[in-house]
Amino acid sequence: MSIFKKNPFGHNLFIKSWLIKILGVLTHQRFKGFNKLKIEGSEILNRIPEKNVLFVSNHQTYFADVVAMFHVFNAGLSGRVDSIKNIGYLWKPKLNIYFVAAKETMKSGLVPRILAYAGSVSIERTWRDKGKDVNRQVKMSDISNIGIALNDGWVITFPQGTTTPFKPIRKGTAHIIKEFRPLVIPIVVDGFRRSFDKQGIRIKKKGILQSMEIKEPLKIDYDKESIESIVEKIEFAIEQHPSFLKVVSKEDLVEYEKTNKLREWSQE
Repeated sequence: MSIFKKNPFGHNLFIKSWLIKILGVLTHQRFKGFNKLKIEGSEILNRIPEKNVLFVSNHQTYFADVVAMFHVFNAGLSGRVDSIKNIGYLWKPKLNIYFVAAKETMKSGLVPRILAYAGSVSIERTWRDKGKDVNRQVKMSDISNIGIALNDGWVITFPQGTTTPFKPIRKGTAHIIKEFRPLVIPIVVDGFRRSFDKQGIRIKKKGILQSMEIKEPLKIDYDKESIESIVEKIEFAIEQHPSFLKVVSKEDLVEYEKTNKLREWSQE
């Protein structure tokens, strides 16, 4: 690899490679040490294209979910099926993995800034800013940047835009799917809320079994399918439809009750 080569966002790939390696070494024990990560479906990673792949997932912490995905993706691509055993898979990490994150979050400290360089596509949230509800127009440059990332590789997005479980899927994700026509792969994560604080940096509890299930690609008719239909497919695929409230963990129910909407949904 040339030490001067850059990705479409101007990030030096040599620096990015070493950031991923160092972060991987520092975080490996969080998923294969004092906490465990149960993985399902990672064999899919070797059957999908090198680019224009969109991973959609539920969201439990700001950063731990993404870091775990970087581990699982690189391990899977190196031939480890449903395992992140032996950290050697990070020696040649996949450098065209990106994740969509709020710009204000990625500027909130040193660790977020490092993670941003490692693969963030930072966008301005249209519904929330500095802890307050807002209502502003989508920046077309943000949409374009997601398209650039998809054209270069894989993109991870959390279509609820929040770590609160069972919040509605943002329609913007469906618009992106219709615009760029990526292969859409759902991921369901669990246990991270119990293991880490909300940011996903501080370890809250040890001995937790975390899980990550990578599902088969969604079947989407990009031309004929409506935004609402795509949203509903994602909602079920990442197990965030209200019907899943009957089987969610106690921790997710407690988190959801904080939104004061559990009673409304249960009466529908």
